[in-house]
Amino acid sequence: MLQNLKDWGKVLILLLDEAVIIVAILLLLRFLEINIPLPIMIVGGIILGIFVLIVHIAVIPSFHRKRVTGREGMVGEQGIVVDKLTPSGTVIVRGEYWKAKSINGDNIEINETVEIVGNVGLTLEVKRGSH
Repeated sequence: MLQNLKDWGKVLILLLDEAVIIVAILLLLRFLEINIPLPIMIVGGIILGIFVLIVHIAVIPSFHRKRVTGREGMVGEQGIVVDKLTPSGTVIVRGEYWKAKSINGDNIEINETVEIVGNVGLTLEVKRGSH
């Protein structure tokens, strides 16, 4: 329930800029003395508003997707130890070499699989992998 309220709050905030643009366009038309009948402006605004709302509602699922880039995207990934972790060393993840540190202080041997659980700066925090 709370997540739904947060999602709708995000959608409403995203809609604010479109509403401001619509109002600015209508004011510009009035300033340029382009006369559009009020009923046509109201109906056009409502139709445009509904369209924009539908587009923003379609975006809601993207609020809950796992991040796939940056720091957050690394968490949960698997890596291979290439320089023994005692408890610090080097792992390879997605073809890239990273400094890593075992969160349990374990010594992890070369070619063992590790799972990334976090990072501090450019050092990955890892634990022994499941396979």
